[in-house]
Amino acid sequence: MSITSSEMNSTKTDSKEQNVKANGRLVSLDALRGFDMFWIISGEGIFHGLAQGIKQNYGLVQNTYNWQIEKSTSLSFIERLLITISNQLHHSPWNGFTFYDLIFPLFIFISGVSMPFSYQRYLDGKVSNQGGGKQIYMALIKRTITLIILGFIVNGLLKWNGYENTRFASVLGRIALSTFFAAIIYLNFSLPKQLIWFAFILIGYYLLMVTFPVPGFGSGVLTPEGNFAAYFDRLFLPGKLHRIIYDPEGLMSTVPSICSAMMGIFTGTFIKGKSATLTPLKKMGFLLAAGCLCICLGLLWSGVFPINKTMWTSSFVLFAGGWSLILFSLFYFLFDICPLRKWCLPFIWIGSNSILIYICAHGLVNFESSSSFLFGGLIMKMPPEWQQAGLWTGVLIIQLFLLKILYDNKWFLKI
Repeated sequence: MSITSSEMNSTKTDSKEQNVKANGRLVSLDALRGFDMFWIISGEGIFHGLAQGIKQNYGLVQNTYNWQIEKSTSLSFIERLLITISNQLHHSPWNGFTFYDLIFPLFIFISGVSMPFSYQRYLDGKVSNQGGGKQIYMALIKRTITLIILGFIVNGLLKWNGYENTRFASVLGRIALSTFFAAIIYLNFSLPKQLIWFAFILIGYYLLMVTFPVPGFGSGVLTPEGNFAAYFDRLFLPGKLHRIIYDPEGLMSTVPSICSAMMGIFTGTFIKGKSATLTPLKKMGFLLAAGCLCICLGLLWSGVFPINKTMWTSSFVLFAGGWSLILFSLFYFLFDICPLRKWCLPFIWIGSNSILIYICAHGLVNFESSSSFLFGGLIMKMPPEWQQAGLWTGVLIIQLFLLKILYDNKWFLKI
Protein backbone atom coordinates (compact mmCIF):
# COMPACT_ATOMS: atom_id res chain seq x y z
CA MET A 1 0.00 0.00 0.00
CA SER A 2 1.40 3.40 -0.92
CA ILE A 3 0.48 6.96 -1.74
CA THR A 4 1.42 7.38 -5.38
CA SER A 5 0.59 9.42 -8.40
CA SER A 6 -2.09 7.77 -10.51
CA GLU A 7 -0.99 5.99 -13.66
CA MET A 8 -3.65 6.03 -16.35
CA ASN A 9 -3.20 3.99 -19.48
CA SER A 10 -4.11 5.80 -22.68
CA THR A 11 -6.49 3.91 -24.92
CA LYS A 12 -7.22 4.40 -28.58
CA THR A 13 -10.81 5.44 -29.15
CA ASP A 14 -12.73 6.61 -32.14
CA SER A 15 -13.99 10.18 -32.39
CA LYS A 16 -17.42 9.28 -31.02
CA GLU A 17 -15.97 7.94 -27.76
CA GLN A 18 -13.18 10.42 -27.05
CA ASN A 19 -15.44 12.32 -24.66
CA VAL A 20 -16.39 9.13 -22.86
CA LYS A 21 -12.91 7.86 -22.05
CA ALA A 22 -10.35 10.25 -20.65
CA ASN A 23 -6.94 8.58 -20.69
CA GLY A 24 -8.62 5.20 -20.31
CA ARG A 25 -10.56 6.28 -17.23
CA LEU A 26 -14.26 6.89 -16.84
CA VAL A 27 -14.83 10.25 -15.18
CA SER A 28 -18.30 9.10 -14.16
CA LEU A 29 -16.81 6.20 -12.21
CA ASP A 30 -14.79 8.41 -9.87
CA ALA A 31 -17.72 10.83 -9.59
CA LEU A 32 -20.17 8.07 -8.69
CA ARG A 33 -17.72 6.58 -6.20
CA GLY A 34 -17.40 10.01 -4.59
CA PHE A 35 -21.17 10.50 -4.56
CA ASP A 36 -21.54 7.12 -2.88
CA MET A 37 -18.87 7.83 -0.28
CA PHE A 38 -20.15 11.35 0.43
CA TRP A 39 -23.18 10.04 2.28
CA ILE A 40 -21.22 8.02 4.84
CA ILE A 41 -18.38 10.49 5.51
CA SER A 42 -20.51 13.59 6.16
CA GLY A 43 -23.64 13.70 4.00
CA GLU A 44 -25.83 11.73 6.39
CA GLY A 45 -24.78 13.96 9.28
CA ILE A 46 -25.71 17.09 7.34
CA PHE A 47 -29.15 15.83 6.29
CA HIS A 48 -29.96 14.29 9.66
CA GLY A 49 -29.02 17.63 11.22
CA LEU A 50 -31.29 19.53 8.84
CA ALA A 51 -34.15 17.12 9.49
CA GLN A 52 -33.54 17.45 13.24
CA GLY A 53 -33.84 21.21 12.94
CA ILE A 54 -37.14 20.89 11.08
CA LYS A 55 -38.37 18.43 13.68
CA GLN A 56 -37.66 20.83 16.51
CA ASN A 57 -39.30 23.72 14.69
CA TYR A 58 -42.51 21.80 14.02
CA GLY A 59 -42.54 19.44 17.01
CA LEU A 60 -42.48 16.33 14.85
CA VAL A 61 -42.11 12.83 16.28
CA GLN A 62 -39.16 10.63 15.34
CA ASN A 63 -38.66 6.92 15.84
CA THR A 64 -35.57 4.88 15.01
CA TYR A 65 -36.21 4.52 11.31
CA ASN A 66 -38.67 7.16 10.23
CA TRP A 67 -40.04 10.65 10.73
CA GLN A 68 -43.76 10.78 11.41
CA ILE A 69 -45.24 13.91 9.81
CA GLU A 70 -48.72 15.00 10.74
CA LYS A 71 -50.83 15.70 7.67
CA SER A 72 -51.83 19.03 9.16
CA THR A 73 -48.21 20.16 9.40
CA SER A 74 -47.61 22.91 6.85
CA LEU A 75 -44.15 21.94 5.64
CA SER A 76 -42.69 23.46 2.50
CA PHE A 77 -41.59 21.28 -0.40
CA ILE A 78 -37.91 21.72 0.54
CA GLU A 79 -38.58 20.77 4.17
CA ARG A 80 -40.46 17.64 3.14
CA LEU A 81 -37.66 16.77 0.71
CA LEU A 82 -35.01 17.11 3.43
CA ILE A 83 -37.03 14.90 5.77
CA THR A 84 -37.50 12.34 2.99
CA ILE A 85 -33.75 12.25 2.37
CA SER A 86 -33.11 11.83 6.08
CA ASN A 87 -35.63 8.98 6.14
CA GLN A 88 -33.65 7.22 3.44
CA LEU A 89 -30.38 7.54 5.37
CA HIS A 90 -31.26 4.70 7.75
CA HIS A 91 -30.81 1.01 7.10
CA SER A 92 -33.95 -1.08 6.86
CA PRO A 93 -34.55 -2.80 10.23
CA TRP A 94 -34.63 -6.19 8.45
CA ASN A 95 -36.43 -6.82 5.15
CA GLY A 96 -36.88 -3.86 2.86
CA PHE A 97 -34.73 -1.33 1.06
CA THR A 98 -33.67 2.28 1.58
CA PHE A 99 -31.12 4.46 -0.20
CA TYR A 100 -28.74 3.81 2.71
CA ASP A 101 -28.94 0.09 1.93
CA LEU A 102 -27.68 0.89 -1.58
CA ILE A 103 -24.43 2.59 -0.55
CA PHE A 104 -22.46 -0.58 0.18
CA PRO A 105 -23.49 -2.70 -2.85
CA LEU A 106 -23.06 0.37 -5.07
CA PHE A 107 -19.43 0.68 -3.98
CA ILE A 108 -18.81 -3.00 -4.74
CA PHE A 109 -20.56 -2.55 -8.10
CA ILE A 110 -18.29 0.41 -8.92
CA SER A 111 -15.23 -1.68 -8.06
CA GLY A 112 -16.47 -4.25 -10.55
CA VAL A 113 -17.00 -1.67 -13.31
CA SER A 114 -13.34 -0.63 -13.08
CA MET A 115 -11.97 -4.18 -13.54
CA PRO A 116 -12.29 -4.48 -17.34
CA PHE A 117 -10.31 -1.23 -17.63
CA SER A 118 -7.77 -2.13 -14.93
CA TYR A 119 -7.03 -5.57 -16.38
CA GLN A 120 -7.13 -4.60 -20.04
CA ARG A 121 -3.37 -4.95 -20.61
CA TYR A 122 -3.36 -8.36 -18.95
CA LEU A 123 -6.27 -9.66 -20.99
CA ASP A 124 -4.80 -8.27 -24.20
CA GLY A 125 -1.73 -10.42 -23.56
CA LYS A 126 0.64 -7.47 -23.50
CA VAL A 127 2.30 -8.55 -20.27
CA SER A 128 1.70 -12.30 -20.34
CA ASN A 129 5.18 -13.05 -21.58
CA GLN A 130 6.79 -10.98 -18.86
CA GLY A 131 5.37 -12.65 -15.78
CA GLY A 132 2.23 -10.50 -15.96
CA GLY A 133 -0.03 -13.36 -14.94
CA LYS A 134 1.85 -13.96 -11.72
CA GLN A 135 2.08 -10.23 -11.03
CA ILE A 136 -1.62 -9.62 -11.36
CA TYR A 137 -2.53 -12.44 -8.96
CA MET A 138 0.07 -11.28 -6.45
CA ALA A 139 -1.36 -7.77 -6.67
CA LEU A 140 -4.87 -9.17 -6.13
CA ILE A 141 -3.77 -11.12 -3.06
CA LYS A 142 -1.86 -8.12 -1.67
CA ARG A 143 -4.86 -5.84 -2.15
CA THR A 144 -7.22 -8.33 -0.53
CA ILE A 145 -5.03 -8.87 2.53
CA THR A 146 -4.39 -5.13 2.89
CA LEU A 147 -8.10 -4.28 2.82
CA ILE A 148 -8.91 -7.02 5.33
CA ILE A 149 -6.24 -5.71 7.72
CA LEU A 150 -7.47 -2.14 7.27
CA GLY A 151 -10.95 -3.41 8.08
CA PHE A 152 -9.61 -4.87 11.33
CA ILE A 153 -8.05 -1.51 12.17
CA VAL A 154 -11.24 0.43 11.43
CA ASN A 155 -13.01 -1.99 13.79
CA GLY A 156 -10.58 -1.04 16.56
CA LEU A 157 -7.96 -3.78 16.35
CA LEU A 158 -5.26 -1.41 17.61
CA LYS A 159 -7.31 -0.91 20.78
CA TRP A 160 -7.01 -4.65 21.46
CA ASN A 161 -9.54 -5.70 24.06
CA GLY A 162 -9.25 -9.46 23.81
CA TYR A 163 -10.12 -11.93 21.08
CA GLU A 164 -13.74 -12.36 22.19
CA ASN A 165 -14.31 -8.58 22.04
CA THR A 166 -12.73 -8.05 18.63
CA ARG A 167 -14.83 -7.91 15.47
CA PHE A 168 -13.02 -9.37 12.46
CA ALA A 169 -15.78 -8.98 9.86
CA SER A 170 -15.83 -5.55 8.25
CA VAL A 171 -17.04 -3.45 5.33
CA LEU A 172 -13.53 -3.32 3.88
CA GLY A 173 -13.17 -7.07 4.35
CA ARG A 174 -16.32 -7.72 2.34
CA ILE A 175 -15.14 -5.36 -0.41
CA ALA A 176 -11.83 -7.23 -0.45
CA LEU A 177 -13.31 -10.73 -0.66
CA SER A 178 -16.16 -9.98 -3.05
CA THR A 179 -13.93 -8.17 -5.55
CA PHE A 180 -11.16 -10.77 -5.19
CA PHE A 181 -13.36 -13.71 -6.18
CA ALA A 182 -15.16 -11.66 -8.84
CA ALA A 183 -11.77 -10.80 -10.33
CA ILE A 184 -10.70 -14.46 -10.30
CA ILE A 185 -13.84 -15.39 -12.23
CA TYR A 186 -13.38 -12.49 -14.64
CA LEU A 187 -9.72 -13.27 -15.37
CA ASN A 188 -10.24 -16.99 -15.93
CA PHE A 189 -13.59 -17.40 -17.66
CA SER A 190 -15.24 -16.13 -20.82
CA LEU A 191 -18.31 -13.89 -20.59
CA PRO A 192 -20.81 -16.77 -21.08
CA LYS A 193 -19.12 -18.72 -18.28
CA GLN A 194 -19.08 -15.62 -16.08
CA LEU A 195 -22.85 -15.43 -16.52
CA ILE A 196 -23.13 -19.09 -15.54
CA TRP A 197 -21.08 -18.40 -12.39
CA PHE A 198 -23.33 -15.41 -11.65
CA ALA A 199 -26.51 -17.47 -11.88
CA PHE A 200 -24.97 -20.42 -10.01
CA ILE A 201 -23.95 -18.26 -7.04
CA LEU A 202 -27.30 -16.47 -6.73
CA ILE A 203 -29.44 -19.58 -7.18
CA GLY A 204 -27.12 -21.72 -5.06
CA TYR A 205 -27.19 -19.19 -2.21
CA TYR A 206 -30.98 -19.05 -2.39
CA LEU A 207 -31.32 -22.84 -2.25
CA LEU A 208 -28.87 -23.06 0.64
CA MET A 209 -30.71 -20.39 2.63
CA VAL A 210 -34.15 -21.96 2.18
CA THR A 211 -33.30 -25.67 2.44
CA PHE A 212 -30.52 -26.05 5.03
CA PRO A 213 -32.06 -26.86 8.44
CA VAL A 214 -30.80 -24.60 11.21
CA PRO A 215 -30.86 -26.35 14.61
CA GLY A 216 -33.74 -25.08 16.70
CA PHE A 217 -35.39 -23.30 13.78
CA GLY A 218 -35.61 -25.64 10.81
CA SER A 219 -35.15 -24.75 7.14
CA GLY A 220 -36.24 -21.63 5.31
CA VAL A 221 -36.50 -19.46 8.43
CA LEU A 222 -35.26 -16.03 7.32
CA THR A 223 -35.31 -14.26 10.68
CA PRO A 224 -32.24 -12.64 12.29
CA GLU A 225 -31.75 -15.67 14.56
CA GLY A 226 -32.96 -18.45 12.31
CA ASN A 227 -31.41 -17.79 8.89
CA PHE A 228 -28.59 -20.06 7.75
CA ALA A 229 -26.08 -17.23 7.15
CA ALA A 230 -26.36 -16.11 10.78
CA TYR A 231 -26.04 -19.70 12.00
CA PHE A 232 -22.95 -20.19 9.83
CA ASP A 233 -21.36 -17.05 11.30
CA ARG A 234 -22.12 -18.15 14.84
CA LEU A 235 -20.25 -21.37 14.08
CA PHE A 236 -17.28 -20.14 12.07
CA LEU A 237 -16.81 -16.36 12.22
CA PRO A 238 -13.99 -15.58 14.67
CA GLY A 239 -14.23 -12.93 17.38
CA LYS A 240 -17.49 -11.19 18.20
CA LEU A 241 -20.50 -10.75 15.95
CA HIS A 242 -21.57 -7.15 15.36
CA ARG A 243 -25.20 -7.89 16.27
CA ILE A 244 -24.49 -10.73 18.75
CA ILE A 245 -26.59 -13.30 16.86
CA TYR A 246 -25.39 -12.34 13.38
CA ASP A 247 -22.96 -10.06 11.60
CA PRO A 248 -24.08 -7.89 8.64
CA GLU A 249 -20.67 -8.44 7.03
CA GLY A 250 -20.45 -12.13 7.89
CA LEU A 251 -18.83 -14.95 5.96
CA MET A 252 -21.77 -16.66 4.28
CA SER A 253 -23.51 -13.44 3.22
CA THR A 254 -20.28 -12.35 1.55
CA VAL A 255 -20.74 -15.08 -1.08
CA PRO A 256 -23.62 -13.41 -2.98
CA SER A 257 -21.81 -10.04 -2.78
CA ILE A 258 -19.43 -11.50 -5.38
CA CYS A 259 -22.34 -11.12 -7.80
CA SER A 260 -22.68 -7.43 -6.90
CA ALA A 261 -19.11 -6.99 -8.15
CA MET A 262 -19.82 -9.17 -11.20
CA MET A 263 -22.73 -6.93 -12.18
CA GLY A 264 -20.21 -4.11 -12.25
CA ILE A 265 -17.86 -6.24 -14.35
CA PHE A 266 -20.61 -6.90 -16.89
CA THR A 267 -21.28 -3.15 -17.01
CA GLY A 268 -17.62 -2.25 -17.47
CA THR A 269 -17.21 -4.88 -20.18
CA PHE A 270 -20.22 -3.47 -22.03
CA ILE A 271 -19.00 0.15 -21.74
CA LYS A 272 -15.46 -0.74 -22.83
CA GLY A 273 -16.61 -2.69 -25.87
CA LYS A 274 -16.32 -1.00 -29.24
CA SER A 275 -19.12 -1.07 -31.76
CA ALA A 276 -19.92 0.98 -34.84
CA THR A 277 -23.62 0.94 -33.98
CA LEU A 278 -23.52 1.27 -30.20
CA THR A 279 -22.81 4.92 -29.47
CA PRO A 280 -22.23 6.02 -25.85
CA LEU A 281 -25.78 7.38 -25.77
CA LYS A 282 -27.21 4.05 -26.89
CA LYS A 283 -25.07 2.27 -24.32
CA MET A 284 -26.57 4.48 -21.64
CA GLY A 285 -30.04 3.52 -22.85
CA PHE A 286 -29.22 -0.19 -22.65
CA LEU A 287 -27.85 0.26 -19.13
CA LEU A 288 -31.02 2.03 -18.03
CA ALA A 289 -33.12 -0.78 -19.49
CA ALA A 290 -30.93 -3.42 -17.84
CA GLY A 291 -31.24 -1.62 -14.51
CA CYS A 292 -35.04 -1.58 -14.74
CA LEU A 293 -35.04 -5.27 -15.67
CA CYS A 294 -32.86 -6.17 -12.67
CA ILE A 295 -35.12 -4.20 -10.34
CA CYS A 296 -38.15 -6.09 -11.66
CA LEU A 297 -36.38 -9.44 -11.30
CA GLY A 298 -35.35 -8.56 -7.76
CA LEU A 299 -38.90 -7.63 -6.85
CA LEU A 300 -40.21 -10.82 -8.42
CA TRP A 301 -37.71 -12.98 -6.52
CA SER A 302 -38.46 -11.12 -3.28
CA GLY A 303 -41.79 -12.92 -3.12
CA VAL A 304 -39.93 -16.04 -1.94
CA PHE A 305 -36.55 -14.57 -0.95
CA PRO A 306 -37.04 -11.11 0.61
CA ILE A 307 -34.88 -8.13 -0.31
CA ASN A 308 -32.58 -7.99 2.70
CA LYS A 309 -29.22 -6.26 2.95
CA THR A 310 -28.06 -8.04 6.10
CA MET A 311 -28.46 -11.49 4.54
CA TRP A 312 -27.44 -9.99 1.16
CA THR A 313 -30.16 -12.06 -0.45
CA SER A 314 -30.14 -12.87 -4.15
CA SER A 315 -33.13 -10.60 -4.67
CA PHE A 316 -31.19 -7.83 -2.90
CA VAL A 317 -28.25 -8.33 -5.29
CA LEU A 318 -30.50 -7.87 -8.32
CA PHE A 319 -32.55 -5.02 -6.84
CA ALA A 320 -29.53 -3.06 -5.58
CA GLY A 321 -27.65 -3.89 -8.78
CA GLY A 322 -30.52 -2.50 -10.83
CA TRP A 323 -30.42 0.82 -8.98
CA SER A 324 -26.62 0.82 -9.30
CA LEU A 325 -26.96 0.43 -13.06
CA ILE A 326 -29.43 3.31 -13.24
CA LEU A 327 -27.24 5.60 -11.15
CA PHE A 328 -24.14 4.70 -13.15
CA SER A 329 -25.93 5.32 -16.46
CA LEU A 330 -27.04 8.78 -15.28
CA PHE A 331 -23.52 9.68 -14.14
CA TYR A 332 -22.14 8.24 -17.38
CA PHE A 333 -24.47 10.50 -19.37
CA LEU A 334 -23.81 13.64 -17.34
CA PHE A 335 -20.06 13.41 -16.87
CA ASP A 336 -18.75 11.31 -19.77
CA ILE A 337 -21.18 11.87 -22.61
CA CYS A 338 -22.21 15.52 -22.09
CA PRO A 339 -19.74 16.11 -20.31
CA LEU A 340 -20.43 18.39 -17.33
CA ARG A 341 -17.21 17.53 -15.53
CA LYS A 342 -16.74 20.75 -13.59
CA TRP A 343 -19.98 20.06 -11.72
CA CYS A 344 -18.71 16.77 -10.34
CA LEU A 345 -15.26 17.87 -9.16
CA PRO A 346 -16.04 17.58 -5.40
CA PHE A 347 -17.27 14.02 -5.98
CA ILE A 348 -14.12 13.25 -7.98
CA TRP A 349 -11.94 14.51 -5.13
CA ILE A 350 -13.74 12.11 -2.79
CA GLY A 351 -13.89 9.22 -5.26
CA SER A 352 -10.20 9.39 -6.13
CA ASN A 353 -9.27 8.70 -2.50
CA SER A 354 -12.38 6.84 -1.36
CA ILE A 355 -10.67 4.20 0.79
CA LEU A 356 -8.44 6.79 2.45
CA ILE A 357 -11.31 9.10 3.39
CA TYR A 358 -13.39 6.12 4.59
CA ILE A 359 -10.61 4.99 6.92
CA CYS A 360 -10.02 8.54 8.18
CA ALA A 361 -13.72 9.21 8.75
CA HIS A 362 -14.22 5.93 10.60
CA GLY A 363 -11.70 6.14 13.38
CA LEU A 364 -8.39 7.67 12.33
CA VAL A 365 -9.45 11.35 12.28
CA ASN A 366 -12.02 13.06 14.50
CA PHE A 367 -13.50 15.39 11.91
CA GLU A 368 -16.29 16.49 14.26
CA SER A 369 -13.79 17.85 16.78
CA SER A 370 -11.86 19.51 13.97
CA SER A 371 -15.03 21.16 12.69
CA SER A 372 -15.94 22.32 16.18
CA PHE A 373 -12.43 23.76 16.67
CA LEU A 374 -12.33 25.61 13.34
CA PHE A 375 -15.95 26.66 12.97
CA GLY A 376 -17.21 26.53 16.56
CA GLY A 377 -17.64 30.31 16.79
CA LEU A 378 -19.83 30.43 13.71
CA ILE A 379 -21.77 27.32 14.73
CA MET A 380 -22.58 28.74 18.17
CA LYS A 381 -24.11 31.82 16.53
CA MET A 382 -26.59 29.60 14.69
CA PRO A 383 -29.97 28.74 16.25
CA PRO A 384 -29.52 25.61 18.43
CA GLU A 385 -31.71 23.44 16.23
CA TRP A 386 -29.41 24.01 13.23
CA GLN A 387 -26.06 23.61 14.97
CA GLN A 388 -25.77 19.89 14.20
CA ALA A 389 -26.17 20.58 10.50
CA GLY A 390 -23.61 23.38 10.80
CA LEU A 391 -21.12 21.07 12.53
CA TRP A 392 -21.36 18.45 9.78
CA THR A 393 -21.16 21.06 7.04
CA GLY A 394 -17.86 22.07 8.60
CA VAL A 395 -16.79 18.43 8.51
CA LEU A 396 -17.50 18.32 4.76
CA ILE A 397 -15.57 21.55 4.14
CA ILE A 398 -12.51 20.15 5.94
CA GLN A 399 -12.73 16.84 4.08
CA LEU A 400 -13.08 18.48 0.67
CA PHE A 401 -10.21 20.88 1.39
CA LEU A 402 -7.86 18.01 2.29
CA LEU A 403 -9.03 15.79 -0.57
CA LYS A 404 -8.55 18.60 -3.11
CA ILE A 405 -4.95 19.06 -1.96
CA LEU A 406 -4.34 15.33 -2.43
CA TYR A 407 -6.03 15.38 -5.84
CA ASP A 408 -4.16 18.45 -7.09
CA ASN A 409 -0.86 16.85 -6.10
CA LYS A 410 -1.92 13.49 -7.57
CA TRP A 411 -1.46 11.76 -4.22
CA PHE A 412 -3.79 8.78 -4.16
CA LEU A 413 -3.98 5.85 -1.79
CA LYS A 414 -3.09 2.93 -4.01
CA ILE A 415 -3.87 -0.55 -2.68
